[in-house]
Amino acid sequence: MIKFFKKTKSFKKQNFIFNPNLYWGLAICVMFFAAFIFTLFGYYLFKKVNKEPVLKESDIRGQMETIKKERIDKVLEYFSLREQRSSQIINSPSPIIDPSL
Repeated sequence: MIKFFKKTKSFKKQNFIFNPNLYWGLAICVMFFAAFIFTLFGYYLFKKVNKEPVLKESDIRGQMETIKKERIDKVLEYFSLREQRSSQIINSPSPIIDPSL
C-alpha cells in the first residue's frame, strides 16, 4: 500500500533552544508593565500640577508693578530703530548688477 499523506504530530524541531512563545509573552508583559508605570507617573504629575495655586488678581497686580518703565522704553526704542532700518532698506534703490563684468 502506498502512503501519500504522512500525518505529522509536530512541526517543531526537537532540539530547538530558542522558545519564541516565551519571549513574546515576556515582551507583552514588559510592555503592559511599562504602560502601567507611565500611567502612574502621568497621574502623579497631574496631581502635582493640579495642587499649584491659581494666581489671584492681587498677585497679577504685584507682578505688573515689578516691570520697570526704562526696560519698556528700551525695547520700544529697539523696535523703532528696526522699523527705521527696514523702511530705509525698502526705499533704497536696488543696485543694478551688470552680468557683463
